[in-house]
Amino acid sequence: MAAKRQQNILQAVSDYGRRLFAFIRSRVSSEEDAEDILQDVWYQLNLQEEIETIESISGWLFRVARNRITDRGRKKQESRLEDFGYTDEDGSLVFPEFMLTESNTPEDESQRTLFREMLFEALEELPENQRSVFERNELGDMTLQEIADADGIPLKTAISRKRYAVLHLRNRLEEFYNDFLNN
Repeated sequence: MAAKRQQNILQAVSDYGRRLFAFIRSRVSSEEDAEDILQDVWYQLNLQEEIETIESISGWLFRVARNRITDRGRKKQESRLEDFGYTDEDGSLVFPEFMLTESNTPEDESQRTLFREMLFEALEELPENQRSVFERNELGDMTLQEIADADGIPLKTAISRKRYAVLHLRNRLEEFYNDFLNN
């Protein structure tokens, strides 16, 4: 199982590495930033437990890259931690900057690991229809319109399901966020 997973990762790097780097490089100011973002995209792919369940690996990779480019832009604009838990103009849930930092201290990694555990635990508490919409939109590569079409539901229903999921996650993760601020 691990060998197949590793093979999938290596295949993705081989198939999409150059195009993904060119995509990122065209949107950031330096080659070093592009390399950092690309490395983070590969790291995020490595964190995915079941890579073979990703319907469109290229779409997923480019979405993660776009998100990391956006995150880096926010970071350079000195985002405030008060921005925790808001939904941006694309309907994407934005988490505290410490979750996106490139620092690899043991404390930072411990915080990220704890956050991921809490996030996935909170996702499991959601009704299936809300969790499914949130995961496919935020963690996958589907737009809300694509989800609505695939599920045969109105777009407003998909938007509503995601909204309820975001509100639940915001509420569940608020304690973690407040603990982080007080440390």
